[in-house]
Amino acid sequence: GTRIAALHAGWRGLAAGVIEASVKRLLCPPETLIAWLGPAIGPEAFEVGKDVLLAFGESAEAAFKPYSKTTWKADLYALATLRLKALGLTQIFGGGFCTFADKDRFYSFRRSSHQSSNTGKTGRMATLIWLSQP
Repeated sequence: GTRIAALHAGWRGLAAGVIEASVKRLLCPPETLIAWLGPAIGPEAFEVGKDVLLAFGESAEAAFKPYSKTTWKADLYALATLRLKALGLTQIFGGGFCTFADKDRFYSFRRSSHQSSNTGKTGRMATLIWLSQP
């Protein structure tokens, strides 16, 4: 291929159409694209309110599990996959990481802020993407 893109979106970006806008800008048939979903907060750790559920509508209900009377567990990987498939992508890989639960591999602001002895530690993560010519 000759085109490449790296997208970063949480629930707000997904709901706002970051994936759709980016795929459109690539100017190539979606069925020729390959998507890889990088590390994110996992579906067992991402607790959201009704506002998030409503932002995605009924077509995305499968990506949400009731957690309490007023909250749900949201699956960002499932939400992104639904959007990619709706655009015609068939080659979707990755997912399955949880930056909140996997403290040995990932920094998580949410995890850090949930710890009772928050020392103010901060961190960053980076994902690299490139094209190489033979």
